[in-house]
Amino acid sequence: MENPLHPFELHPLVQLSLFGVDISLNKAVLMMWVVIALVSGLLLVAASSRRLVPTKLQSLAEIFVEFIRGMILDTIGKQGMRFFPFIATLFLFILFCNLVGLVPGSYTVTSQIVVTAAFALFVYSMSLVVGFALHGVKFLGILVPPGTPGWLLLLMVPIELVSQLARPLSLAVRLFANMTAGHTVLAVLFGMVLSLPLLTLPFAVKIGLFVLLVVLILSWRRIVRSVGVWGLVALCVLIPLILSVVWSRWLPFVVTVGINGLEVFIACIQAYIFTILTCVYLGDAITLHGQEQHAH
Repeated sequence: MENPLHPFELHPLVQLSLFGVDISLNKAVLMMWVVIALVSGLLLVAASSRRLVPTKLQSLAEIFVEFIRGMILDTIGKQGMRFFPFIATLFLFILFCNLVGLVPGSYTVTSQIVVTAAFALFVYSMSLVVGFALHGVKFLGILVPPGTPGWLLLLMVPIELVSQLARPLSLAVRLFANMTAGHTVLAVLFGMVLSLPLLTLPFAVKIGLFVLLVVLILSWRRIVRSVGVWGLVALCVLIPLILSVVWSRWLPFVVTVGINGLEVFIACIQAYIFTILTCVYLGDAITLHGQEQHAH
């Protein structure tokens, strides 16, 4: 079976360099361009056909806009709407990278720690810039949770400092780990489908075994009552055996399809988590752990 980590490898498609820096084109770069084209195309087409009765694309774009707007208002407040273009771009880019990566033959950009780390460092650096720009040196007060007594400062400040430094690390690793782990599981399951031996039983025999399986499942209570414990043991052996004979390769394939559906959910939830944490970090930078709101 092929190495399940092989799909994550990147190889240059076009060798390029700029002032000695390798800027070769690879599959990840191409997929980022594809995602940018898809998101831009979706929003441009939706905005160009605005109607009183919205089209499907317009409805989808409005759902995205309202969802992102709700995230910003819930975590930052009205003053956070100035960051709407940045947060919307971040959410849609990560979401489409995650979803497009599920298409066979494509590449999941967010499975590269370099990409997620770049996002995380940029987001955290932006929150620091916003905090110092709004509050100056007072922004260092974010290291002191509101209501902390003076005698606890020597303990709380180092803890808060470590917490702050861990933010970009956790933000980067969370997205990278979930995307990589999910795709690795899918690769392993697909490999199992291809490597399992295909049974050559006649189709009529497989149909008969399938009917027997249905009968066993529907009448398991009668079998257990009439035969007792041995009937239950026989059912526990026969049902998996018949399933493996009837479905052979199809059973792992069905499981793979189910895992793939779960991956779609994970792709959406990870884009949401990354974006909501970005809003939280920016909200902390603006309000200093809510101290500004308490002051007002």
